Amino acid sequence: MGFLRFLEGVRSPLVSALMAAVTYFGDETVFMALALAVFWCVSKRQGYYIFAVGLGGTVVNQWLKLAFRVPRPWVLDPGFTIVESARAGATGYSFPSGHTQNVVGTLGCLALANRQTWLRVLCAAFLVLVPFSRMYLGVHTPLDVGAAFLTAAVLVLALWRCFRDDGAFRRSIWTVLWAMLALAACYAAWASLTAFPAGADAENVAHGIKNGWTLLGCVLGLIASRWYDEKKLRFDVRAPFWGQAGKLTLGLALLLGVRAGLKPVLNALFQGSAAADHPTLYLMVTSGLRYFLMVVFALCIWPMTFPLFAGRKKRGLS
Repeated sequence: MGFLRFLEGVRSPLVSALMAAVTYFGDETVFMALALAVFWCVSKRQGYYIFAVGLGGTVVNQWLKLAFRVPRPWVLDPGFTIVESARAGATGYSFPSGHTQNVVGTLGCLALANRQTWLRVLCAAFLVLVPFSRMYLGVHTPLDVGAAFLTAAVLVLALWRCFRDDGAFRRSIWTVLWAMLALAACYAAWASLTAFPAGADAENVAHGIKNGWTLLGCVLGLIASRWYDEKKLRFDVRAPFWGQAGKLTLGLALLLGVRAGLKPVLNALFQGSAAADHPTLYLMVTSGLRYFLMVVFALCIWPMTFPLFAGRKKRGLS
């Protein structure tokens, strides 16, 4: 807490506003947008790399949060103040940092898979700024940030050998996907079946359990999408600039609409059913199913429209 106390003492309105903007680059929505931009417009292999590191790292991150159940800094020290604009995004337990996990995993993949100097410099800058912003805003300690940084970096380096070229990708993709499924399923089961101590924060525990089923739905959606792509879809990422801009902006808008629209529909559909009487089953068919459908839309259904954005470019496989 000493370092956070120091940062608390040197805060200024201008720097606080800047850090609040920077920290958003570790948000789930930004991870989703960057991963899909790569998957839709650059390289499916690189896209799968980012998804594998991002989802696998998030499972580990959530598991550590529930296993250690470390309160947020302002809970540990009631006299400590945070930048209020950051409070809404600081959900769940503190250790380790989810925003740091997201940004290091995503930008680490981009930096390793691409050799452009400007891109690597930009990634390196945000790899430093986003973790620092979490401490400056007062929502994470150096230990929270350091553990997440290390976990994400290890995954980036460990999985690179599976995605470094097309041959390695074809040989390894299904091993990686099945390992991700086993990890996500074990976490969802552990979180749902564990009897947490009476002193555990009920809201944070519920948040961790919900995330377990959300992540399992994402991994199942990734597996279904990869199977369909291999069997039938096999879409091409190439398109002229106007096509890339169109499929990215329209695709992201539609996906956000799907995410927002599915929640009330699934809640209404299952609220009066037998699943509503069983919290775990209810999370499976709402959170898990919702994110499964979102991933399938993003990786299977939307790519079916890509020939419309390809212009006169020669079709081929990415």
